[in-house]
Amino acid sequence: MLATRRLMELLPAIMLIDDDSTTNFINEHLLQDLQVCQEILVALNGQRALDLLQTRRQAGRPAPALVLVDINMPVMNGFEFLEAYMQLPALPRQPTVFVLLSSSQLSEDLTQMQHLPVTDILDKPLTHEKVLELLRRYFTQYLPPANQLG
Repeated sequence: MLATRRLMELLPAIMLIDDDSTTNFINEHLLQDLQVCQEILVALNGQRALDLLQTRRQAGRPAPALVLVDINMPVMNGFEFLEAYMQLPALPRQPTVFVLLSSSQLSEDLTQMQHLPVTDILDKPLTHEKVLELLRRYFTQYLPPANQLG
């Protein structure tokens, strides 16, 4: 019963989109350590992320609840990904929270994201504290037990 209850308290999926495989590796392990989701999806660019989302849709799988996306990537950058995502047929989902991970605070980046479904923007690198703050803001019901915080 406890294991079933714990599974119900996890985010169904979190997606990491970044062209740096080392960053993805570190972020994936950070999320695994926090034990906040059932599944972690990783894509090296926006196009691969769209392909993965389409595959999930065709399989009737829910969209990730949280998408952490880098802005500057080859093939399809974060802004292009978000524009293309808005054109996808609806996926079975709760509302998706999109967080841009960036080392850039350029005004043109901030202007460009105003018409996109961006919920938040965080400076790189992703940290334990930043993930917990995202959970506190947008997913209170999925916070890990108090003994795992910290």
